[in-house]
Amino acid sequence: MLDLKLLSDVAIIGMPNAGKSTLLSLISAAHPRIAAYPFTTLEPVLGVVEMGYRTFVVAEIPGLIEGAHGGAGLGQEFLRHAERARIFIHLLDGARPDPLRDLDLINGELRQFQTELADKPQVVAVNKLDLPEVGSREDEVRVALEKRGIEGHFISAAAGSGVGSLLEDVAAELERLAPEGTGLTELPVIAPRPLSERFEVAVLNGVRTVRGQRVEAFAEMMPLEQEEGRQEFWRRLGRWGVVSALKRAGVQPGERVRIGQVEVEWPG
Repeated sequence: MLDLKLLSDVAIIGMPNAGKSTLLSLISAAHPRIAAYPFTTLEPVLGVVEMGYRTFVVAEIPGLIEGAHGGAGLGQEFLRHAERARIFIHLLDGARPDPLRDLDLINGELRQFQTELADKPQVVAVNKLDLPEVGSREDEVRVALEKRGIEGHFISAAAGSGVGSLLEDVAAELERLAPEGTGLTELPVIAPRPLSERFEVAVLNGVRTVRGQRVEAFAEMMPLEQEEGRQEFWRRLGRWGVVSALKRAGVQPGERVRIGQVEVEWPG
């Protein structure tokens, strides 16, 4: 099987809901789906950034979770696309309890998947500075990063603040890495292989079961312990035709439905 990988200058990596799609839509003409819950992006998205005479390709890598190097949440699929990037924008969610722990977690997943990934240059940005709780601890997080020798950018992808300085540093790093006399994006861009949309509904060991690559990956990644996560989960499955298929199969209110390794209650 041919395993296509995105070819990009920059990959935006980070935890789910860090604001990667918002950042990509701000700095390029790409229009990824954006919402206030994790795992809106299920497949990598490309955008081209233009800064005067400089251009570079940016790939948004869907949110990585603990265990990604072993395949959790399609982590291996996503990490393979990150292999082709020359540098990373490591986007931290400033509203998370411990952004530096998230930094370590993602870097640990990179290293366990492939040592060279963790050694790629990174430009670190702390997002959501527009939120009061993030702004109030900016100095604390900045000092913690500086103790590690990291000069972090503090940005609001939603408001656009701080993003210009971030891109200048990214462009400078790319120019430092570029072979003399060559452009930053002289190689063609390879589109990612989309997840299969096919699915089937069956009864296995007495449990109503849905099988399919895209729907199983989505179920594994969604935060189903949150009400908004469950609502978006069923909305998306409705658009994909899974809800109608379950109804035709006779699913009953309160019945457990298994999708991949996940079991959810049919809302009725």
